[in-house]
Amino acid sequence: MFKTLIGLFFCLLLMPAKAENQPQKLVIGLLPGESAPTVMRLNEPLRSFLEKQLNLPVELVVGANYAATGEALRFGRLDIAYLGPVTYILQAKHAKLEPFARPTHEKVGPTFQAVMIVPADSQAATLMDLKGQEIAFGDPASTSGTWVPRYMLAEADMVAERDYQLRVLGAHDAVALAVSHHKVAAGGLSMPIYQRLLKEGKIAADSVRVLAESPAIPEYMWTFRPGLEPAFKEKIRRAFLSVNDPETLKVFRALAFIPAEDGDVDQVREWIDVITGESPDATSIVK
Repeated sequence: MFKTLIGLFFCLLLMPAKAENQPQKLVIGLLPGESAPTVMRLNEPLRSFLEKQLNLPVELVVGANYAATGEALRFGRLDIAYLGPVTYILQAKHAKLEPFARPTHEKVGPTFQAVMIVPADSQAATLMDLKGQEIAFGDPASTSGTWVPRYMLAEADMVAERDYQLRVLGAHDAVALAVSHHKVAAGGLSMPIYQRLLKEGKIAADSVRVLAESPAIPEYMWTFRPGLEPAFKEKIRRAFLSVNDPETLKVFRALAFIPAEDGDVDQVREWIDVITGESPDATSIVK
């Protein structure tokens, strides 16, 4: 009996240890750039692809707002999250987040743009023509829905609450609808989302027009939470960098996912400095 127990003991010692921080499922955080059902639908091909590649359940979670998704990742309630540059930058000030992949596109590489749109019958010819009017933005932490459009206006010497009224609507589609229905004079949002809303008929093509386009914006980054088990991180990283399924990539308008690192969003840090220079409390609502 004693020898049997000793044998069992050594067998247990020789068994490979289960990774302490490797979850039994992968929980993915997504930003509510549009309604939660829309975000879930658009990301279903990716969820299904990863479930097969990783051989474990994959759950999608859409945050109540951008800050909520970033904080959930930071505090370990998510394993990975798809964060816009501003959300990543603000949350990375408080925790060791690790970007690992980002989409790249034909011709423009790993970048996208924002647009400022106006009603089709608007008299505005330049951003300066919006002076004294109400302009709609998405989530306060949205890169293309708030920060880059505000940067575009700042470059035109237009400062929020001094030269225009800032109206927060929370999501890109809400901004587009407000502009198309003449609820506001203009609105800032992601160009890819704007183009898709037009294509899907969510907004009438003859109801809006683009007033200005932004500079190239560094793409969103897939980001690990702090403390995720290294071998599991590598497995996830390899899965993303190996994606070749057209339906999965189509959602991101991507040719592929390529490696990402912190320095990829340095340009956005400069834009944040411009905005916080004119509005010191601009980041307070998204911390």
